[in-house]
Amino acid sequence: MDIKNTALHAAKTAGLLLREKIGAKRRIEHKGAIDLVTEMDKRSEALIIREIKKKYPDHGIMAEESASLTATAKHGCRWIIDPLDGTTNYAHGLPVFCVSIGFEKAGKIIFGVVYNPMLDEMFVAEKGRGARLNGKKIKVSAIGSLDSSLLATGFPYDIRTTKKNNLDHFKAFAVRAQAIRRAGAAALDLCYVACSRFDGFWELKLKPWDTAAASMIVKEAGGRVTGFAGGRFSIYGDECLASNGLIHHDMMNVLKNG
Repeated sequence: MDIKNTALHAAKTAGLLLREKIGAKRRIEHKGAIDLVTEMDKRSEALIIREIKKKYPDHGIMAEESASLTATAKHGCRWIIDPLDGTTNYAHGLPVFCVSIGFEKAGKIIFGVVYNPMLDEMFVAEKGRGARLNGKKIKVSAIGSLDSSLLATGFPYDIRTTKKNNLDHFKAFAVRAQAIRRAGAAALDLCYVACSRFDGFWELKLKPWDTAAASMIVKEAGGRVTGFAGGRFSIYGDECLASNGLIHHDMMNVLKNG
C-alpha cells in the first residue's frame, strides 16, 4: 500500500526533525490566550505536505496550520495532518508530542499513523486489518471496572472563558477512576488506549487532525469510540469518548450524571 509507505515515511521524517530540534530556542506565536504555534509546527507540516504532494499531487489535504489548503480532491482522497500534537509541551521542552496522519477516502478514514519520535513508537492502523505498534499487533485493555481504570483527558483552549471546559467531568472522574492523566497530546492519549496503557479517554472540542488517525487506531485495536452519550463518533464533532469498551457505559454515565 503506497499510501501507507508515504504516510510512514512522512511521519517519521517529520518526527525526527522535531526530536532533533526540541529544547532549542524558537519563535512562538499565539493563536489564542493559551493556544501556541511554533515554527516547528510549520516546518513539520511543510515537510509532510511536500512528501505527500510528490506522490499524490491531486489529493486533498487538511492540516492544522493550513487547514483550508485543499478542502476536496479528486476521487475523494484527503490527508488529515497534525504536524505536532502537543505544541505547548514542545514549546516548553517537555518530550511528550507526536505527529499524526490520517487518510480519508469518500468520507471515511481508512488508514492512520501516529508517530512518537521521543520513544520511536509508530502506531499504525488500516481499516479492517487491526492496529500495530512498531509492527506488533496491539489491543485494548481487559480492565472491566472504572474503579481500577487509568484514564486520560485534556482541556480546551477556551478553558478560561467558557463553562464547557471539562473541569466538571474531571472532578467527577477523579473520585471514580483509579487515576487520571493529562499529558497534553490527544493523539497519543488515544493510541495509549489502543495499546492498553490507558483504559479510557474523554475530551471536548478536539479538531479533526487530533483524532482522524488515532480514533481509527483505537477501533482497530478493539476499542470503542463515540460521543459522550454513545452516539456515532465524528472527527468533526465536539466530543470524543474512547475506551476499551468494557468501561464505556460507566464512563458515559459519569459524563451524563457527574
